[in-house]
Amino acid sequence: MANKPMTKTQLVAALSEEMGADKKTAGAALDGIISLITKEVGGGGAVTLPGVGKIYCRERPARTVRNPATGEQMQKDADKVVKMTIAKALKDSVNG
Repeated sequence: MANKPMTKTQLVAALSEEMGADKKTAGAALDGIISLITKEVGGGGAVTLPGVGKIYCRERPARTVRNPATGEQMQKDADKVVKMTIAKALKDSVNG
């Protein structure tokens, strides 16, 4: 079974070690990257992280959905959903 996902604290510690910087600098860099991705994808754009994948926003049309508890059908408005396509390099490194 897989390990637990890496927490933000663990990610910041690993990033600071990789960068050769202190944890405060690494945390600020991570927060900056997250902020940029959020702004770009939230505005309808896309962000490509080389070697990792592409994060983008896709619009879903209005549709009819069913409540599984009651069986009642209702109309769900159009909305947006965030998607991520994984890069081939990452897939190959995991499988190879």
